[in-house]
Order: sequence, then structure tokens, then C-alpha cells
Amino acid sequence: MIEIKKYAAIDIGSNAVRLLITDVIEKDGGASVKFKKSALVRVPIRLGEDTFVHGEISEKKIIRLTDAMNAFQLLMSIHGVEKYKACATSAMRDASNGDYVIDRILKKTGVKIDIIDGKIEAQIIATTDLGELLDKTKSYLYVDVGGGSTEMTIYKNGEINKSKSFKMGTVRMLNQKDNLREEWAQMKNWVKTNTKGIKNMSLIGSGGNINKIYKMSGRTDGSPLSYIYMRANYKYLKAMTYDERISELDLNQDRADVIIPATKIYVSAMKWSEARKIYVPKIGLSDGIVKSLYAGIIE
Repeated sequence: MIEIKKYAAIDIGSNAVRLLITDVIEKDGGASVKFKKSALVRVPIRLGEDTFVHGEISEKKIIRLTDAMNAFQLLMSIHGVEKYKACATSAMRDASNGDYVIDRILKKTGVKIDIIDGKIEAQIIATTDLGELLDKTKSYLYVDVGGGSTEMTIYKNGEINKSKSFKMGTVRMLNQKDNLREEWAQMKNWVKTNTKGIKNMSLIGSGGNINKIYKMSGRTDGSPLSYIYMRANYKYLKAMTYDERISELDLNQDRADVIIPATKIYVSAMKWSEARKIYVPKIGLSDGIVKSLYAGIIE
């Protein structure tokens, strides 16, 4: 006999807002639990455009976000979700009116949102299937690129060795080009310092942009992308106009611009750490939220 439970995760990012509904399949006799994605909805609200330029979230985007939470609440009800967790990341935590926004949404929709910091974000992502990918005899630099921040974690012998969150994300890079030199330098120094002397380092990449790059590459699931490929792909994408990326590569409007800064971060991290390969397991914060919720790590 099996029992199927419905769990959901809401990820309120700087570029997009996502709802992931997952079937948690339990078998009798203490067999391992299986997590199967049931539905995924993505809405490109791009909160970071407001926060990173004006320091707060505008009324227009508050209304859009509220509408999204209303829709997500209805979808969770239709699917029979019994537990959910909503987490907001960089754009909401940097916004001066972030607390006001989540209070207003709670009153209007009943959806409770927690604003999490970069450290917690990295810890939640670490609860995903990442461990199944890690070869405990090797070292990895895990790079999760979001719209407002980039989380980096170094794994040695299958364990977390170092972890740090940087205010360096795709939407932030599009809107704060001249104000990020110091943060970029700090990120470069952190990677070079903490990976120095580590041989055969590989990257693990997560985020919507690296997932898209991987899909466009046509690679078989599980096989990595090389540094040479990533660097050539970056030059290829940069040479195209925004309109060409939409018309010729079939990218969504909200993907066609942010894919450039995202690729720059991944390529740079590979260069700084001297990694020759990047693995793309297609995991993210939403997956981590569901698994952390089920395990009782978060409530």
C-alpha cells in the first residue's frame, strides 16, 4: 500500500514567483519516500526591478504579487495540498517595505510568507537530491544564481565546507551595473581563496537560467557542460540582440535578458575555481522547501 500526500512550495524570487506542488509518496514498511512533481507555475513579476532601483516594492507589483498568491491559494486548494511553505528571498528582504508587503498579502490572501536570508536559502537547497550527485572523493562548488543574489557552497568529501551568499543576481546586475564592482570583487576573492589548491574541482549549477542553457545544449541528463562550451555559449548569447534571443532561441521575454548576467556568473565561477565541468541537476529552492517541510526542518 502507498499513501500520497500533497505538499507545496512558493518561491518568491527577484525575477519570478513559483508554485511547486509535489506528490509525496510513502510506502508501507518504512521504504524510502518518493517526491514527484505534480504541478509547477511560474509568474515573471520581477520584484527586483523595484527593490534594486527604488529600494521598495511598488504598489503595482504588490497588487500583482497579491493576485499571484490568491491564484496559488486556489490552485493549492484544488490540488488538495495539505502543507505548504512560502519563502521570499533577496528582493523582498532588501525592500524597505518588505514586512508591509507580506503583512498585506497575509490579510488579503491568507498566505503566510517568510523572508529568508541567504544562509537559510543555501541550507534549504542543500536538502534536495544534491547528495545523490556528489562523488564523496571529489570537491564541488555549488552555485545557485537567482535574480537578486547568488549562493555559493563548497563541498568536500560530501560535506559542506564553506558557504556564502552574495548580493549578485541577474536582475540586480541589469539594474545596478555601476554599483556592483565591490561585490563582484568580493565574490571573486572568496571563490579563489576557498578553492585554492583544490584539484579537479567541478561546479554544480542551479537556477532557471542554467537549466535553460542545459536544455538548449541538448545534453543527456547527468552529463556535464564543459568550461569551453559555457564560455563559447556566453559569447554567442552576448552577440545576439534581445529580440534575436526571443525570436531565434525561443526564449521568454523575462529570460532573454537575465540569461546573459547569469551565464557570466557561472563562467566566472568556473574560471576562478579552475573548474572544467558544470553539472546541472535541475534542483532549486522550491524542491528544497518541499523536502525540508516534509522532514520537519522547517514549518
